[in-house]
Parts: sequence; structure tokens; C-alpha cells
Amino acid sequence: MNLDVFDDESCLIYGVGNVGRQDDGLGWAFVDWLEAQGRCPRAEIRRNYQLLLEDSELISTKRRVLFVDATQDVAVTSFTLYRPEPKMDFTFTSHAISVPALMATSQQCFDRLPESHVLAIRGFEFELELGLTVAAQRNLDDATARFS
Repeated sequence: MNLDVFDDESCLIYGVGNVGRQDDGLGWAFVDWLEAQGRCPRAEIRRNYQLLLEDSELISTKRRVLFVDATQDVAVTSFTLYRPEPKMDFTFTSHAISVPALMATSQQCFDRLPESHVLAIRGFEFELELGLTVAAQRNLDDATARFS
């Protein structure tokens, strides 16, 4: 997949994270890179601290969505890009809904399921501090190089 498929008004690129919590800012940092490079200017770009149940309505209006977030999954060495499947789980009752639950809610409530992708970039430190760690920056560089 290349980013050109997201350069359309019917697409959403959604950076999730918190730049005030070190590597949790990876999702926003990727979106910052997109904007600095002038990539996907026709896509709707969003940044938020977390996914919300209300985002199910937002994604129901889109044809294609790319979610970008940090991951702590040790199986991810640098970054991974995958297609999630809709799945109702109990995250919809918490302060942060999962991408699969968001997709399932969009499908169930709005009868719409956009083609969705997740770009998960490996982070290491998530304490209250500004700035990515050196290792997370390296992983962000790997991810952006993949799409350059």
C-alpha cells in the first residue's frame, strides 16, 4: 500500500496519541511528517489523544481510513501496517475504544464499514515528558521511509 490511495476527500488519516507522553506522540508525529511533506493534502487529517465512540460516525462517512498510533507490542520491532477486522469488544465502555470496536460500531449503527488500516509504530517510553525517545524516532523514520 502507498499513501496516494489516501489522497482523497473520502479518506481520513487519524493520528492518535499524546505528545506530552514521550513515544505516545508517534501518531501525531507521523501526521506532522505527512503535512510537512505535503502528502495527502486532500485527505481529512485528525489528531486526537484517543479514539472515541463518536468517531464511529466520522469513519462511517469515509471510504478509507488510516489510523496511526504508537504500540508497546514487543513483537513489533519498528512498525507494522495491518488491516484490522471489526470486532465488538468491551473497550467501547471505557475511555478509549479500540479500532476494531470502532469499526464494528460504525458497521452496526451506520451500516458503513470503511476500508481501514492501522500503522502501529513501536514506542518505548510513555512518561510525562515532551519528545520522542531516540529509539522511537528511529522507528518513525523507518515508517516514513516506507512511505516516501
